[in-house]
Amino acid sequence: MSRERFIKTVSERYILPKRRGGGLIKIEVWENKDGELVKYSFAYINHQISSKDNGRVIGYDNAHHSHHKHILGEIYPVENFTTYEDLLNRFEEELKEFIK
Repeated sequence: MSRERFIKTVSERYILPKRRGGGLIKIEVWENKDGELVKYSFAYINHQISSKDNGRVIGYDNAHHSHHKHILGEIYPVENFTTYEDLLNRFEEELKEFIK
C-alpha cells in the first residue's frame, strides 16, 4: 500500500530584522493531487523569545489530524476552525503582538 504524496505549493520564509524583533516567519501549504489543501503550517520562530517548541513563539498547523495553535510552548485546539484563509488572517493579526 503506497502513501499518498502531497505537493508543497507554498513555502515562504521571512527573516525579520532585529529592529522588528528578529526571528523567522514560515508559511507552508501542501495540496493533494486534486489541488485540495491537505496540510498547512505557519509559525513565528524566535529563540530569543521562546526556547520551547523549537523556538516557535506562535503558530498554527493541522499536523496529527487536528487544527491547533502553538503559543510559547503550549498547544491548544482550534475549536472554531472555518477556513485556512481565516486561520492565516488570525495568525497575521496575532503576530503583531510579537513583532514591532
